[in-house]
Amino acid sequence: MKRHLRILHTDEKPFTCSHCEKKFANKSDLIYHLRLYTGEKPFICSYCGKKFLYNSDMKRHLKRHTGEKPFTCSHCGKKFGENSGLKRHLGSHTAEKPFKCDLCEKGFVNKRTLTRHIKIIHTGEKPLVCCFCGKKFSRQTNLKRHLRNLHTDEKPFTCSHCEKKFANKSDLVYHLRIHTGEKPFICSYCGKKFLYNSEMKRHLMRHTDEKPFTCSHCGKKFGLNSDLKRHLRSHTGEKPFKCDLCEKDFAVKRTLTRHIKITHTG
Repeated sequence: MKRHLRILHTDEKPFTCSHCEKKFANKSDLIYHLRLYTGEKPFICSYCGKKFLYNSDMKRHLKRHTGEKPFTCSHCGKKFGENSGLKRHLGSHTAEKPFKCDLCEKGFVNKRTLTRHIKIIHTGEKPLVCCFCGKKFSRQTNLKRHLRNLHTDEKPFTCSHCEKKFANKSDLVYHLRIHTGEKPFICSYCGKKFLYNSEMKRHLMRHTDEKPFTCSHCGKKFGLNSDLKRHLRSHTGEKPFKCDLCEKDFAVKRTLTRHIKITHTG
C-alpha cells in the first residue's frame, strides 16, 4: 500500500543514493541504481557464466542461447523474445499512438517512448551519472553504451558468422552487412547502393556539391558536420581518442584504431 501511494499518488522519494544524491520512491530501485557504482552483477547466465547488472538483461541474453521467441505478431507472424518487443512492433501495423505529449501534442506508441521524449526534448533532464567519469545521460541505454565503450571490456553482441564481439548492437548490425552484402542506403540521384548511411551522404555531395558546414578559423567548407569536426582539431590540437594500452592520444578514431592494430596487436 505504501509503495503504491509513493509511486502513483505522491512525490515522496525517501531513498537517496549516497553517491549522486538521486532519490527513489522504492528501496528496490535504489538497489538497482547502486549497482552502477559498485559494479555488482548478480545475475549469471547458466549457459556461459556471463554476469549482468539487471535480470532483464540476463533474460534477454538467454534468448541467444535458446533461440526462444514465444511472442508472435498476429498481423505478420514475426516472432519476438519479449512481450515488450511485440507490443512495440504492433504499433507499426496499427499506427495507433495513444500516448500524447502535453507539451507538443506528438503521439507515441508506448508510454516509455513518451517519457523518454519528455526527458530529452522538453526538460533536458540527465539523471543517470557515470560512476567512472561523472558524465550524465538521459537514457539508461546511452549510459550502458558509454560504460561498455569507455570503461569496461564488456562486448555482449557476437557475430554468428565469425564470432567477432561488439560493445553495441548497432555496431554488430553494421558488421553483419559485411557478411550479408546488404547495402540498404541508396543514392536518389544515380541508384548506387551503400553499406553505411555516412558513405551515401558523402556520395550525395558529389551530385549536389552542397557544403553547408564552414570552418570558423579558415573558412574551409565541408559537406558533413563530422568532417568539419575532424578538421577543427587541426586548429585546436584536440586529441580526444586515447589508447588504453599506451595512453597515446589521437585526433580521429580511425587513426587510433589503426594504431592499436599495428602497434599492439601486430
